[in-house]
Amino acid sequence: MQRTTPPYRADHVGSILRTAPLKEARARREAGEISAEELTAVEDAEIRKIVAKQEEVGLQLATDGEFRRSWWHFDFLAGLDGVELVTGEKSIQFHGIQTKSQSLNITGKVGFSTHPMVEHFKFLKANCNVTPKMTIPSPSVLHFRLGRNSISRDIYPDMETFFADTAAAYRKAVAAFADAGCKYLQLDDTVWAYLCSEEQCEQARQRGDEPYKLADIYADMINHAIAERPSDMAITMHVCRGNFRSSWISEGGYEPVADVMFNKVNINGYFLEYDTDRAGGFEPLRFVPKGDKQIVLGLITSKSGTLEAKDDVKRRIEEATQYVDLEQCCLSPQCGFASTEEGNVLTEDQQWAKLREIVELSQEVWK
Repeated sequence: MQRTTPPYRADHVGSILRTAPLKEARARREAGEISAEELTAVEDAEIRKIVAKQEEVGLQLATDGEFRRSWWHFDFLAGLDGVELVTGEKSIQFHGIQTKSQSLNITGKVGFSTHPMVEHFKFLKANCNVTPKMTIPSPSVLHFRLGRNSISRDIYPDMETFFADTAAAYRKAVAAFADAGCKYLQLDDTVWAYLCSEEQCEQARQRGDEPYKLADIYADMINHAIAERPSDMAITMHVCRGNFRSSWISEGGYEPVADVMFNKVNINGYFLEYDTDRAGGFEPLRFVPKGDKQIVLGLITSKSGTLEAKDDVKRRIEEATQYVDLEQCCLSPQCGFASTEEGNVLTEDQQWAKLREIVELSQEVWK
């Protein structure tokens, strides 16, 4: 049967390919040719269009496509107290391609005072006829890729205080979105997939971390952050292996983190990548507890425009149900279509065709 609460049988991760008018406006703003207010007006208009398009293809939710952001994570994290966006120091290495050179430094006590994305959500909600979904990076993202060297030792001589402050800041952020009327909040989290990659774990060791301890630390951070959420606020987590211009970072199945992730993190649903062999098999889904937790199977790839054959997707759903009940499953792309403003290598028409197919498949599979 179809679901009336998030996550929905047909869902999507969040980001959408930036439209031509938006790209042009952002470039003109970067060049100083238009004002911030003029850019906002274009963003507003383009967001209204994509919200209407999400409703048109039959989705029960809509996001703003992350149209006001450059990155899926830095734009939010840099809005926290004590976090500084720096340019020209580091880029992120994907397979065969690098991002632009931006990173974060922790230069003060991490906190949450106010944030422009709360207003971004309010705009989305005011322009939705379906459930408005807000996406933000998970608290663990502020730590894993930065490492100890990006966190001020004067401010944080011990990491326990950093983890506690970050979790407390996120608790305030969750409350702010709840006060704004958010009923569907998603934490985007690459870290759980990185902990399944020996290559990424080795890089973490070189940064001075002990990867085998991090899953429990991150679970505690997330649980603290969401502990006071309203009972009608659904919180999901998207586990990603990296997504930039259709490339990726990590490989490895969910087995190393499955037990902690599914049984210790107190959220409502998990968006899991399953579009390639990089994610491994469905066996780790045996750890999913019986009950209300939902597994959103990312079986439709956002990394190419080729439309999946429906029978192939149905077969994969059937394989997954050897380990988790069908009623605990949903369907989505494995990631967003534009985790950064550059976007993946497919067309807007192909993007919408994939979302439309997910809706059709959900109606056929879950009747």
